[in-house]
Amino acid sequence: MQFVACKHEAHAQQILDIFNDAILHSTALYDYKPRVLDAMVPWFEAKALHGFPVIGAVNHEGVLLGFASYGTFRAWPAYKYTVEHSVYVHPAHRGKGVGLALMQQLMAAARDQQVHVMVGGIDVENAGSIALHKRLGFTHAGTIRQAGFKFGRWLDLGFYQYILDTPEHPVDG
Repeated sequence: MQFVACKHEAHAQQILDIFNDAILHSTALYDYKPRVLDAMVPWFEAKALHGFPVIGAVNHEGVLLGFASYGTFRAWPAYKYTVEHSVYVHPAHRGKGVGLALMQQLMAAARDQQVHVMVGGIDVENAGSIALHKRLGFTHAGTIRQAGFKFGRWLDLGFYQYILDTPEHPVDG
């Protein structure tokens, strides 16, 4: 397994396939309809605009096994050191350490970018993702009950956070 910076031209369709599997078959994404390839253009543009990483795990053939990224947590300036992250693994590669490796890469990128807090919103029934985050040292920061409605039922959203030892010199403004 190798890690790459995902690019639209090389990875958009594979990321889209992973997103759409999660939309159609899980509560990992609180979304209803599969996304279209055109939606990946602004997604990649937003990541690039803010300098947010999109890290991919690929096999020796260049097939995307999974990806991880983060983005703005909340749009107000005082949240500038906090990001909300996500990690998605292709269904055929779950349980093989891909998610753990991606998260370790993403956490290293967050340190490099002087992030202080990483936040993950995880459906409370997603035991695999919760276990992964706990293994990495994330702690439960709260749950919003009935935050979403999908597959004919209310969904509870748990928030997990990790406090990094960065930034070295935080500033207001």
